[in-house]
Amino acid sequence: MSGARRKEEPPPSSHPQQHLVANGGGALRGSVWGKALRSDSAWEDKDEFLDVIYWFRQIIAVILGVIWGIVPLKGFVGIAKFCLINAGILYLYFSSFQQIDEEEYGGTWELTKEGFMTSFALFLVVWIIFYTAIHYD
Repeated sequence: MSGARRKEEPPPSSHPQQHLVANGGGALRGSVWGKALRSDSAWEDKDEFLDVIYWFRQIIAVILGVIWGIVPLKGFVGIAKFCLINAGILYLYFSSFQQIDEEEYGGTWELTKEGFMTSFALFLVVWIIFYTAIHYD
């Protein structure tokens, strides 16, 4: 029994790629959001840019849902304002701030509707929760 040998494990620092995967690729995500917040960034991967558009829409939906719930906006006016603000902010983002060629992504309409329905549903849920919590007797 004393002749048995233990396998030596390699030191943890010898596989840096495993660390990126272990922490969810945090170093890689930082660069995507860094590019998203810098004007006129180069987007080699189209899916990366579409993901940024999608998540910006979700952030806008939560923010506007909270505001609409606190302010107490109601009905069609609140929905129409959300649609205009959401589409408008994202249009300005990709056409003026990022200055991308819309045709590479299927045109302006494809970018404008990317993730819109999901953000609309999230907006409605947040709006209803905040409105009900604050203004319902």
